[in-house]
Amino acid sequence: MLLATRNMAIGDNNRLIDKGYELLESRLPEGWNAELSKQVEGGEAYIWITAPDHKRISIVVEAKTKLDPRQALEFARSSRAGEPRLIIASYLSPATRERLAEAGVSFLDLTGNARVVLSRPGLFIDTGGVDVDPNSVPRPSRSLRGSKAGRVVRALIDTRSPGGVRDIAAQAGVDPGYVSRVLSLLDREAVIERGGRGKITSVDWLRLLRRWAEDAPLESRGAQVTCLDPRGVSALLDRISDADSNGQPGYAVTGSFVASKFAPVSAPRLITIYVRRTDHVIKDLGLRRVDAGANVLLIEPEDDGVFSGTRQDGTVRCVALSQASADLLGSPGRGPADGEALLEWMKEHEEVWRG
Repeated sequence: MLLATRNMAIGDNNRLIDKGYELLESRLPEGWNAELSKQVEGGEAYIWITAPDHKRISIVVEAKTKLDPRQALEFARSSRAGEPRLIIASYLSPATRERLAEAGVSFLDLTGNARVVLSRPGLFIDTGGVDVDPNSVPRPSRSLRGSKAGRVVRALIDTRSPGGVRDIAAQAGVDPGYVSRVLSLLDREAVIERGGRGKITSVDWLRLLRRWAEDAPLESRGAQVTCLDPRGVSALLDRISDADSNGQPGYAVTGSFVASKFAPVSAPRLITIYVRRTDHVIKDLGLRRVDAGANVLLIEPEDDGVFSGTRQDGTVRCVALSQASADLLGSPGRGPADGEALLEWMKEHEEVWRG
């Protein structure tokens, strides 16, 4: 039974290599040739690449039915320096492809994603396929969408030493079991590093923040209403400064207004504000609901986590920089550009905003 399973795996790998080889051959520039060579006993495969001037090089080929970012890092670390290697897989996620490219490992998947780099003879192939596995079954554990996931992400980003599962659970206000599942996902994605007893030793906060913004864009934060304040944004901020209630933040400004305080690109035309009660704020501030020409976006969040870490900027309460940057990256229009500008400031002043 064990031998039969092993033979099936070898057969699957051989079919994967054959299809990948055909795909690579079709992407070679004119005048270049490829030849596949397999060593049955050792289970190894090579592809010989020949340039128009007849210079040749062999690439070690490895078939992977599954490869996540963490496995990609481990593979790159185990590779011998200077030895060209090519990963062939049915599908490679954007994060996995990014890790392989950073490590200088060539790859190709059967959806058409390919990056092959050789120095001698010089060859560069970079083509795109799809960014979603056509054969996958979506599972919630693969996403950072949702209020609980957002709380865990914020705990990891905002704190230099987040600790272990229970520390993060206490800070985020979610159960340890859920935290453990999120950390397992992030570990596979090679976004976090763990030490003894599962304690988080480092967080790639920039990569994590981008992933969070992708999985949970601004539109997923809660119910949104576009409004017009005829007196303008400045007048609105003067009035909303008194909108707190029961000792809790009644509002928090996010988006381009926050970014402009650290990395000014241009004056924000639309101010985005988290509020606890949209109807109350509209009435109290004399706003008008509009479908076009809005200068105010009110968001009634599904979860109070967006108010975590708010700070005062003069008389205006603003969300934490991690929240603001994620909101911008996951918003339409000029938001992502403002988000990138804010990220640049955050990278240069990490000691200022990370606890």
